[in-house]
Amino acid sequence: MRNGVKVGIVGGVFAVMVGGAGYGAYNIVSAVSGDGGSAAAGAEKTGPPSDDEVAETSEKFFTAWEQGDAATAADLTDNALAAKELLIAYGGQAHIGKVKITPGTATGVTVPFEVSATVSYEGRSKPLTYRSELGVVRGKTTGRALVDWRPSVLHPDLKTGDTLLTGEAASPPIEAVDRDGIVLTKEKYPSLGPVLDTLRDRYGDKAGGSPGVELAIRHASEEAGDSPLVTLAKGKAGKLRTTISAGAQAAAEKAVTRYAESSVVAVKPSTGEVLAVANHRGDGFNAAFQGKVAPGSTMKIVTAAMLIDNGVTAMNSPAPCPATATWQSQTFKNLTGMAPDEKATLANSFMRSCNTAFVKLIDGSDERPLTDESLTTEAQERFGLGKDWKTGIVSFDGSVPASGGPNRAANAIGQGEVQMNPLNMASVTATAITGTFRQPYLVSPKLDDRTLATARGLPSGTAAQLKQMMRLTATSGTGAQAMSGLGGDIGAKTGSAEVDGQETSDSWFTGFRGDIAAAAMTEEGGHGGDAAGPIVAAVLRTGG
Repeated sequence: MRNGVKVGIVGGVFAVMVGGAGYGAYNIVSAVSGDGGSAAAGAEKTGPPSDDEVAETSEKFFTAWEQGDAATAADLTDNALAAKELLIAYGGQAHIGKVKITPGTATGVTVPFEVSATVSYEGRSKPLTYRSELGVVRGKTTGRALVDWRPSVLHPDLKTGDTLLTGEAASPPIEAVDRDGIVLTKEKYPSLGPVLDTLRDRYGDKAGGSPGVELAIRHASEEAGDSPLVTLAKGKAGKLRTTISAGAQAAAEKAVTRYAESSVVAVKPSTGEVLAVANHRGDGFNAAFQGKVAPGSTMKIVTAAMLIDNGVTAMNSPAPCPATATWQSQTFKNLTGMAPDEKATLANSFMRSCNTAFVKLIDGSDERPLTDESLTTEAQERFGLGKDWKTGIVSFDGSVPASGGPNRAANAIGQGEVQMNPLNMASVTATAITGTFRQPYLVSPKLDDRTLATARGLPSGTAAQLKQMMRLTATSGTGAQAMSGLGGDIGAKTGSAEVDGQETSDSWFTGFRGDIAAAAMTEEGGHGGDAAGPIVAAVLRTGG
């Protein structure tokens, strides 16, 4: 260490004692804190940062970032430790340099900006440009105006725990093709972006390709594949055949864009092959495969199967639909405007989606009693839910826990503790109409010798009744409007799921047409036929 400079610890922070002219005191280097940096002298400011503070803070941050000064840039944020780590990676392992930042016009405390930089690695260089934004906040303990740190400040696709790196790709590139050999790209099918990244990560080395050199986002989750941003040297792409149908996928992509926070999955009931998966969400989450939310009355497919299989009732047997039904001190109601029908059959209560009919039957009968485990057993052993599906990418295979108290009745109508996603409900429909559970999959299990989940499936009589009740729902029940105009053998089930904190229920819909089954969910979409229904119908039009 040079003469005249000594390092000590003062009051829990690093202090650098600087010798030489002009310095007779400590130069305190701030400790890492939630606010970043040290408190300013004098009275601390309060309230939102002023326009001048926003301009000054963002300008200083941009300047430090452009100069590759990670420590200074990080100290201008409200989370210096996390910011410094990612800023160091940006200029270090990511090999990003020659950074030029062009700020846009601030809106309040938000500053948009454009980044122009160069990625250089082992003699290769490529330009990198993108847009992002940052916010400026008041430090909680220091009163300073600070950048509200989040990884997306550095790049809009970065999330907590992610990092950037440049080098040989973790996996060779793939040319993913649909079931008929049509090439699937992120540009043409945006929803498939995360899916294709994961397929590349998992199967790139099995598809016959060789890796290139790229700048990529390495995600915190080991289950997610790297997301390439810039390719410096192309690798050799291996061909990976998927079960996707380009036509169904195109229809799914277009359909979900009509409603915010929507997801849809289509499967081929005769094989279990996934024909389409699409999401239209602000967070980029693959809710179609990984969502864990209440499915509303689409769950009545499973509940109806339980009632039939256990001899409680049948399609043309009684299932009265009173105005209210009480179970374990909790009162359940139907949708507003539904007229009671004490003479209703199971088919009638199913096609009208009568909650109270299913709640009244949840205890079974004296001759055929049901238990807290009955619905769980039906879901797992007949429909394969919760059986550790191996689809080829990350997926959730549904959860129907054995619940006591009011949740036992709530589970039966798709509320309570039941958790599903469109993949699960598309599979439920496929099992209901064929009587056979075929675990959905996106790439052939022969590719990696994985074992698909199995379940007993349904008795032929139960499947026949479920299919007929779904037909009635699609032609003269709650699904009729959404399914109108579809020819061939069709069926459906609607659902709306109440979610705590939401003013409007989630919209659910599942249906079939010939040898294609689909299910969709739209967060806060209202009744099942309102938003999710048209999405499913659009996908079903592509096949049958």
